Amino acid sequence: MSNLCLNNVKGLFHTMVGIDQVLEKLSTVIDPDLKKDIVSMGMIKDLELNDGNLKFTLELTTPACPFNVEIEDDVRKAIGDIPELKNFDMNVTAKVMEGRSLDADTGMATVKNIIGVASGKGGVGKSTVSLNLALALSQTGAKVGLLDADIYGPSIPLMLGMKDAYMEVEDNKLQPAESNGLKVVSFGFFAEQSHQAAIYRGPIISGILKQFLVDTNWSDLDYLIVDLPPGTGDIPLTLAQTIPITGILVVTTPQDVASNVAVKAIGMFEKLNVPIIGVVENMSHFICPNCSEKHYIFGDGGAKKISEEFNMPFLGEIPLNSGIMSGSDLGKPIMITNPDSPSAEAFRASAKNIAAQCSILAAKLQEEMESEGSGEEPAPEASTN
Repeated sequence: MSNLCLNNVKGLFHTMVGIDQVLEKLSTVIDPDLKKDIVSMGMIKDLELNDGNLKFTLELTTPACPFNVEIEDDVRKAIGDIPELKNFDMNVTAKVMEGRSLDADTGMATVKNIIGVASGKGGVGKSTVSLNLALALSQTGAKVGLLDADIYGPSIPLMLGMKDAYMEVEDNKLQPAESNGLKVVSFGFFAEQSHQAAIYRGPIISGILKQFLVDTNWSDLDYLIVDLPPGTGDIPLTLAQTIPITGILVVTTPQDVASNVAVKAIGMFEKLNVPIIGVVENMSHFICPNCSEKHYIFGDGGAKKISEEFNMPFLGEIPLNSGIMSGSDLGKPIMITNPDSPSAEAFRASAKNIAAQCSILAAKLQEEMESEGSGEEPAPEASTN
């Protein structure tokens, strides 16, 4: 009888599973962007294990994670390799990482990531890209703001159908207008400027931008998209020198005349030690509605050449679509009016890639801060391509 009881006890211990075993299995799941396991990244929260019943929260680094389904599947597979578990309950959430030093920016300490959207020249559809990327990020559940920093030619209010919108002032802070889940600030909201050219010298323009940045009640934002004017003038320079930003997204079109000028914008931000998030190619190709073939009207591969030359991520290509143009003129962005179109899908894919790069930059910043605190040398930078 005693031998039988002892065997039962041994069998009981043999079939029990511990938290260490669960964490060991979960640590085999690697985030494809960050190249680290989800346990060391702190993505496993509120883990509970009671009598073979496992429950925890998987916290992704952004709701726009391009590999969220892949990571979830890998987690379920890893847990499925533990036969002793009876039940498994996983809740999936997301918390956007801080891609810039908030301690160094008391004026905008509630904005986790600031992304400047730049181009070397006008006419590449930069504002259209900025707007639809902001909408795509917002539709994932992220909190997103959009700053129309083109003081000379603000176009975002028209593109959002916000002709009659305005910004109030409360407690000496500008209150952003709101549209389709976005918090929006633009010089175009000031009625006296709606039909007038903005004739200001550089210092005044820089002062307006600083006010839009630090004197605005942005509240808690995961991403603030800043639509910069083309070129390398006062406004891009002011943005880079006023506040810490996550990085710059460069927009170009396929032809050499656009990509060659975009290189100048890249050069300016590199001199200012501002990270380049990557490059997006707008008006990349035309998809024939009858045969679904791609036609490269403006050439092929301009953005990819920039990506290879400067070793920066190529984040997406947006096809030509007459609906984008007409929607912009009518205040009806394609992400709202035709979310199932190839163009909307391209914006979604690009937005996810941009969010992933922000997470990579955030992880790098976190490593640097931890290394400085411990006095250790930071690890060699991994490629983000």
